[in-house]
Amino acid sequence: MYKLIDGKVISKQIKDELKEKVAAIKAEGTEICLAVIQVGNDPASSVYVGNKKKACEYIGIGSLSYELPENTTEEELLTLIEKLNADDKVNGILVQLPLPKHIDEDKVIKTISPKKDVDGFHPMSVGALSIGQPGFVSCTPAGVIQLIKRSGIGIEGKECVVLGRSNIVGKPMSMLLLRENGTVTVCHSRTKDLKEVCKRADILVVAIGKPKMIDASYIKDGATVIDVGIHRDENNKLCGDVDFDSAKEVAGAITPVPGGVGPMTIAMLMANCVESININ
Repeated sequence: MYKLIDGKVISKQIKDELKEKVAAIKAEGTEICLAVIQVGNDPASSVYVGNKKKACEYIGIGSLSYELPENTTEEELLTLIEKLNADDKVNGILVQLPLPKHIDEDKVIKTISPKKDVDGFHPMSVGALSIGQPGFVSCTPAGVIQLIKRSGIGIEGKECVVLGRSNIVGKPMSMLLLRENGTVTVCHSRTKDLKEVCKRADILVVAIGKPKMIDASYIKDGATVIDVGIHRDENNKLCGDVDFDSAKEVAGAITPVPGGVGPMTIAMLMANCVESININ
């Protein structure tokens, strides 16, 4: 029988812990503030931004909202970021991705001060992670680590396979598992014998971006399966990169979609916001 790893429950635990921490920080006279910038009105982005504002309100930190029109120029966006970089009352800056095609995302990410990079995407944040220095860690991979550890699953000495090599999930995920003393293999679209490599995993983290691609035939008996993907299936229902109904027959523990990794991303963003007072 598989164990369901419930991201809603674990993210609530983390947010409740942060709420207490923030109350103590505020009692000492320190405020925390997150600035959230959205360019355009992509419906999915609007939902994410709304959830981030609700999370800020729940744990007791301030939030500033900048909802900019689709035709905002790159220069206007960069000017706003520089203004927020210089504002001592702002601890964290988050620019909701994706941005409209006429704006260079890399340039925007590099413009955010590393001291306010609560998304953990700045090259300096990524570099700090890779050499084991303190800094902000990308929220989704950080959330996956918390899901695993708070479910009582050990990482040290385990065979860990990360399926996907994106800058936002796959690469930082592999470094975080290494930091926890896992033995890590990163797979991708060019990996030979992909199924056999995945079947070696005690912990399989799937961020391949293809709906229901990973079924029971990729999974070792009793493995922990973490599904980072989110898609709409042929019936317009949310699903992940893992075929849950098939995978649960062999997995020892597995995350659902929705309700697995998703809630953790916002919880870890809040954790980064609270951590920002030690970095600023």
